[in-house]
Amino acid sequence: MKITVILFSLCFTLTVFTQDYKFGKISKEELQEKFNPLDSSASATYLYKYRKTFFEYIQGEGFRLVTDVHERIKIYNKEGFDYATKQISLYKSKTDKEEIYNIKAYTYNLLEEKIEKSKLTKVGVFKTEKSKYLNETKFTMPNIKEGCVVELKYQILSPFYWNVDDFNFQYDIPVKKLEATFEAPEYFVFKVNTKGFLSVIPKTDNERDKITFNSKTRSSDGYVSSTSFHSSDVDFTKKVSSYNLTDVPALKDEPYVNSINNFRSAVQYELSYTKFPQSTIKYYSTTWEDVVKTIYKNSSFGDELNKISYFKEEIDAMINSISDPMKRISLIFDFVKSKVKWNGYYGKYTNDGVKKAFKGHVGNVAEINLMLTAMLKYAGLNAYPVLVSTRKNGVPLFPTREGYDYVVSYVKSPEGIILLDATSKYSTPNVLPFRTLNWQGRVIAEKGGSTLVDLYPKQKSKNSISMMINLDEEGNIDGSYRSVKTNHTALSYRQKYNKANEEDFLEKLENKYDGLEISDFQVKDKNNLSKPVTESYKFIKESQADIIGDKLYFSPMFFLKTSENPFKLENREFPIDFGYPITEKYRLFIKLPEGYKVESLPEKVAFAMPEGLGVFKYDITQKDNTLQLVVNSEINQPIISPIYYDALKEYFKQMIEKENEQIVLTKI
Repeated sequence: MKITVILFSLCFTLTVFTQDYKFGKISKEELQEKFNPLDSSASATYLYKYRKTFFEYIQGEGFRLVTDVHERIKIYNKEGFDYATKQISLYKSKTDKEEIYNIKAYTYNLLEEKIEKSKLTKVGVFKTEKSKYLNETKFTMPNIKEGCVVELKYQILSPFYWNVDDFNFQYDIPVKKLEATFEAPEYFVFKVNTKGFLSVIPKTDNERDKITFNSKTRSSDGYVSSTSFHSSDVDFTKKVSSYNLTDVPALKDEPYVNSINNFRSAVQYELSYTKFPQSTIKYYSTTWEDVVKTIYKNSSFGDELNKISYFKEEIDAMINSISDPMKRISLIFDFVKSKVKWNGYYGKYTNDGVKKAFKGHVGNVAEINLMLTAMLKYAGLNAYPVLVSTRKNGVPLFPTREGYDYVVSYVKSPEGIILLDATSKYSTPNVLPFRTLNWQGRVIAEKGGSTLVDLYPKQKSKNSISMMINLDEEGNIDGSYRSVKTNHTALSYRQKYNKANEEDFLEKLENKYDGLEISDFQVKDKNNLSKPVTESYKFIKESQADIIGDKLYFSPMFFLKTSENPFKLENREFPIDFGYPITEKYRLFIKLPEGYKVESLPEKVAFAMPEGLGVFKYDITQKDNTLQLVVNSEINQPIISPIYYDALKEYFKQMIEKENEQIVLTKI
């Protein structure tokens, strides 16, 4: 009897807590939940996330891709309100586009033990054109409150059956239940690539399906016309891959990660080849050789490199008297940067073509850098295009055409390898825009061969700061500041300063240093890329020393000191990506107030990370009434493996402690 009661109770408990994922079946338990029991820091949680992508045949048109989406999201607090807004990207070409249908969405709140339901109306759905290649449908759920649940579903129809969006299994909030399915007819063979640290293994099955073709014929015996309808079926096999996950932890962004998407657990389906009845196999991508040949043979890539008539006259006039290869590279590079402005569009293929971009003085990435490559080749240089995946696009670990979204130019010169990107006004040889610094690029030769090239720079960027500082007995300081920046630090500074209003720029600078007062502000060589960029100003800042009795306490780095360690996690699985090696050097001269003497100074110190990955040096000396502080900090590799995370974390900890050490002055 007792066993029967226990079994009955267990069955009842399982029934009560069995979740219903049908659309609209929201439970009070979901609305009453105050936090995610497995991650109390989460501001929201996917209670249920569903996606099914499959092929549908439309007679007279062919195959199209259909994606059904259903999401249920619990919002715990105001920080989670962002998850009540949905932005859906829809791709388009010159002749076709993706469309969204059947949007259905509700917000649920619990009021006095009753579930209140608020419907998203058509008025709340906005459709906009983001670019030539992208439309966006956006909506924000109504009646959002802390503790609510939002639920939505929609369908996307895509003519681009070869371009399947990644199946993502991990997000920046936890997922309690995730179901996903991908179905592909036997005519389409996909290569499956997985990424991320979360192990995901699908259940795969082969199922039978059919396509029904309908036709009609008209006949007449001379007196009466009639129409007869016929249908026939074509049977085929489809491969079904199903994913079923529970309690997926959140993937939280960390400092110095080039793109968190590189580490998100996901599966990529890329079309490898198609094989239709009575047709030959058409390959899309199987090996890197296949990928490169496919891209090169595209008329918007390889053919564009062979066009020279539109620039011959101007390039001949420019380089006829110049024999030095390096001078030719520099002249052509500067010519393209000044001639054609980047329109902000990425892409490895041209849109309107290099000739139109040249004449119209505006183009996308491919038009500008394929044009640059063609000009360099015409000038007798060993120049080739380089396929690049930008930082936001991720790292193409497997042979893939869709993994590349950018192109730069490669020159093999007497001085070595030179990488060029003429889309950036402030880029210089081997100083590529930060967006392109993403592991390796793929150099493409004329006949479809390829080789890899490291996109990260070898040469260090430098930021050298010098300051003359006067400290008074009230703990206030005034003085002069000067910084000299080279390579990527110069590129970054020029991009920020030259596009900004100077008043706004100064306001941000003063706020950065918490109320610093700046005067006599100057920037030298802001457009002269052959020289470092120099920033200088005079400053005043109050309360930079603590006064206790007859003593003054202050950090000799004042407002320049680092106060917080960016590396806080216990463990880290991702590489630490600084983008480029950098040296920061500080030389500060501090004039002490009259009537005070030094009681104690921080000790001289030097320490390093393993393998010479980073070096920190700190040295302070006194001469008469002036202190001289020299601080040198170096990060010698653009990427540091996570196996050195503990050492890096400790390095920053020691560096910050040293920068915050205080000098003690006492009244004479």
